[in-house]
Amino acid sequence: MTAEAPILYLNGEYVDAASATVSVDDRGFLFADACYEVTAVFDGVSIALDRHLARLQRGLDELRIEFDTSVLVPIHHELIDRNGLADSPRASVYVQVTRGVAPRSHAFPSDVAPTVLARVQAIPLSSSAVVERGARAITLPDERWGRVDIKTTGLLPNVLAQQAAVDAGADDVILHLDGMITEGSRTNVMGVLDGAVVTAPSDRRILGGVTRSIVLELATAAGLEVEERDWSVGELHLADEVLLTSTTAGVRPVVEIDGGPVGTGERGPVTQRLQAAYADFVADHIRG
Repeated sequence: MTAEAPILYLNGEYVDAASATVSVDDRGFLFADACYEVTAVFDGVSIALDRHLARLQRGLDELRIEFDTSVLVPIHHELIDRNGLADSPRASVYVQVTRGVAPRSHAFPSDVAPTVLARVQAIPLSSSAVVERGARAITLPDERWGRVDIKTTGLLPNVLAQQAAVDAGADDVILHLDGMITEGSRTNVMGVLDGAVVTAPSDRRILGGVTRSIVLELATAAGLEVEERDWSVGELHLADEVLLTSTTAGVRPVVEIDGGPVGTGERGPVTQRLQAAYADFVADHIRG
């Protein structure tokens, strides 16, 4: 099985990836005038697909791109089957919807059909050692635009932040705005302070992660105190545990920030409980 899926969906057709083309006048290419979504697939089953499509629909509605995301449900299944990933232990489906093709002009064009792309790829399973060891992170100012709650393809600030982490020998970056933690370049961030799971409120400063919402629900169900509030860089450095959540990584501990240890410098008990709860959540979805 190749790492890159050979068949993708583009504007109503299933085509070979090598022959797929998009116009240079597509507004997604010219303006990042587009939304995207990524859904995890375990053993051929899309995890929380309804939540992902609801978030995509909200983003498209905010950008006034007319598209009904419900049509993507059978496309997800078809892509998994056509690419022979029904039995793959782990994969992901990427969907991108742009405003469409039109002569370059800042104002919205009229009577333009959106460009719809979907593709699937297998994802290597992380070793248990990586999950248990945890990540090293750095902190950086959040320099993204003011509507990061919309999952657009305009990700250059995220790319630059993640590259800064790589250049520093770290795995991830944790962003802060006016001294308050927002999220990572590709993750949501949670801390454990005095036994409570603390994370930034779901407003325009962060992307309301699907995995984030699931993990917070699991934390509440497990009897943990959950606080969605502003929390500072200072609190981040004093946290007993820090963890990252995302569709592709699930729940991942952070054991070092800015060169110093988080708590004991090892994966903490709350993180372990949430990792186990999320694994059970995924298993329940696979069983149906």
